[in-house]
Amino acid sequence: MDARKFRALVVEERADGAFTRTVRDRYVSDLPAGEVLIRVEYSSLNYKDALSASGNRGVTRSYPHTPGIDAAGIVIESSVESVCPGASVIVTSYDLGMNTPGGFGQYIRVPSGWVVPLPAGLTLKESMILGTAGLTAGLSVLRLMDVVSPGQGPVLVTGATGGVGSVAVAILARLGYEVVAVSGKPDAEPYLQGLGAREVIGRDQLVDQGAKPLLKVRWAGVIDTVGGGMLAAAIKSTQPGGVVTCCGNVASAELNLTVYPFILRGITLAGIDSQGCPMNLRQKVWAKLADAWKFDEMETLCHVSTLEELSGHIEAMLQGQLKGRILVDLID
Repeated sequence: MDARKFRALVVEERADGAFTRTVRDRYVSDLPAGEVLIRVEYSSLNYKDALSASGNRGVTRSYPHTPGIDAAGIVIESSVESVCPGASVIVTSYDLGMNTPGGFGQYIRVPSGWVVPLPAGLTLKESMILGTAGLTAGLSVLRLMDVVSPGQGPVLVTGATGGVGSVAVAILARLGYEVVAVSGKPDAEPYLQGLGAREVIGRDQLVDQGAKPLLKVRWAGVIDTVGGGMLAAAIKSTQPGGVVTCCGNVASAELNLTVYPFILRGITLAGIDSQGCPMNLRQKVWAKLADAWKFDEMETLCHVSTLEELSGHIEAMLQGQLKGRILVDLID
């Protein structure tokens, strides 16, 4: 038995079917087999974590469980030459925090193929201010840049106060795009303008209440993080030849559309998958996030949380009350 002890958030199912969250001591020997043992210094809270921490079986099959799909820290042990003890590394997505104990614990053990070296230009803390949200936003921006250049017209970002949306707004603004941010939060305008949004609009200014197959052209491109009616309206109002990226379904997984935006305007709907993203593309985006895409407003994106405070932030996320990112500090 490995007697090294560490703290972790543990989600358990009670006899009555309810789920509880407690911070407790665990042992390194409790972790599953894997090639790389990492001492986690920072993690971050994502919507998938909130679902896992609430007993969602579509995310996590069995409990007790420690969520946290993001982790950044120091390699303590490695059985492969490609990952060296002492290295600073990032692990996001794959199965981390879903069915493998995740970043809401001070140690994780994972396959070497999940490990990304921390790029020069980022600290471990900064990497988790970004986390999966930053990777997803970066993948979305990269796809949009294939088609849309700054100066071609406004780029819409939906769910703009969320993690992915906030990072996307900041990156696009840094790259010179005219960003229009959508938010349902009445006090969001100063925050989003501080990240570089040229204009902030409410959801009611976007969602199409009718059944028209096409709407007036408004956007050169779109980064959508919510799905549902806002995604449909964004597609209907994107300029000919434009691209709309899609990475979320918090509003709805349904998409009520005709084919007309695609066959009459040549719109491209591009799905973004950060969980199964190939390693070469993953490293390319992290390198850009550490250099050309790194923005000065990063610290304004996050609120720092301890493990003990995390349960309250999980509830706030589920109720749609959070702005930006929750950074989880696991350093003793």
